[in-house]
Amino acid sequence: MPTPDKFRLQAAHSLLLVIDVQERLSAAMDQDELQRVVKNAGILLESAHALSVPVIVTEQYVKGLGPTVAALKEKTGNATFHEKISFSCCGNDDFLSQLRQSGRTQIVVCGMETHVCVQQTVLDLLHEGFVVHVVQDAVLSRAPANRNTAIEAMTLAGAVPTGTETVAFQWLKVAGTDVFKQVSKLVK
Repeated sequence: MPTPDKFRLQAAHSLLLVIDVQERLSAAMDQDELQRVVKNAGILLESAHALSVPVIVTEQYVKGLGPTVAALKEKTGNATFHEKISFSCCGNDDFLSQLRQSGRTQIVVCGMETHVCVQQTVLDLLHEGFVVHVVQDAVLSRAPANRNTAIEAMTLAGAVPTGTETVAFQWLKVAGTDVFKQVSKLVK
C-alpha cells in the first residue's frame, strides 16, 4: 500500500490523540469554547471507534488537574490512557513506544492547552517523522491569542490544520454505508 500523502487522512494509517481534557484544567477555560471542544473531541472519539482508529488519551498530572472530563471519558472505549508530567506527550516513554508500535503514521491531535501540551507534542511528533493533523475546532487555550498563535506555529512547523468534520469524512471516504450513517449523525 502506498504511503498516504500529508493532506489525506486514512483511517487505516491514523491514530487519534486526545491531550489533557481534564476536569480541573477545564474550569479555567472559557466555558462556551470548552463545550465546543468537548463536543468535537467526542465526535472524533466516536468516529474513531466506528472506523477502528486507535485512540490514546493523555492526562497531565492527574493529582493536580483531575481526570479526563466525564463527557469524554465515557466515549473513550478501549483507548489507552497515559498519565504524564512532561508537557509534551513524547516525554512519556510508554506513550512514544505505544505510538511507534501501533504502526500508525498519521496522528490526529485534539485537546488542551493548545500553546503548551498540544504544541510541544505536535512539534515532537513532527520531529519523530509523524504526519500530524491538528483539529483546530477541538483544541483550546485559556487565551484565544495563545491558541491562535500556537496553531499558526504548528502549521508553519509542518502540521496540517484541519477540522472535526474534515477528519471524520476523510476517514469515511464514501457515503452510503452503515458506518457513514452512524458517523454523519454525529455532525448534524
